[in-house]
Amino acid sequence: MSSRIEQIIEQIEEYVDSCKYQPLSSTKIVVNKEELEEMLRELRLKTPDEIKRYQKIISNKDAILADAQAKADSLIAEAQKKTREMVSQHEVMQQAYAQANETISNANKQAQNILDSATTDANNIRMSAIAYTDDMLENLSQIMGNTLSDAGEKYKVFISSLQSCYEVVNKNRNELAPQTMQAPAADELELAMEDAHE
Repeated sequence: MSSRIEQIIEQIEEYVDSCKYQPLSSTKIVVNKEELEEMLRELRLKTPDEIKRYQKIISNKDAILADAQAKADSLIAEAQKKTREMVSQHEVMQQAYAQANETISNANKQAQNILDSATTDANNIRMSAIAYTDDMLENLSQIMGNTLSDAGEKYKVFISSLQSCYEVVNKNRNELAPQTMQAPAADELELAMEDAHE
């Protein structure tokens, strides 16, 4: 079952795919800013909840280890109980010690195996959660980077269009105004345009 964050990312991808291309362009698209911002806002709100959910999974590592330790303690207690019972039988004293030592050794090995397995499982869960969170953040970073790049391109196109209009206006003024008025008026407008660029 996919998380809400994955669903939102898929919605954003589907939305971007459904957007129309700008006239005379095969790479630039026209987006509804409010709709895209709403999806990004929801993604931003859901991200902390998803991270908390995976932190909870990671915290279960302690519970897994505690359960493994309890099982190990139970095995050792059982082995010690058997040891005491065997030792109480005088006719098989030596055999009891040997069997007791073997039982304790086996119990310790089983306990260590349980702890090792629990530690491995907990670490695998933790690494999977970290990898998943990193993957989500990478997708979010790519979406935001593409959005910023697209916004920058649109700003450049706007400035270029404004520059063209400005040059047409100056050309028309120069054609209409007397020669003596052309130079000061053009200089003032160029200074104003340079200030706007800065």
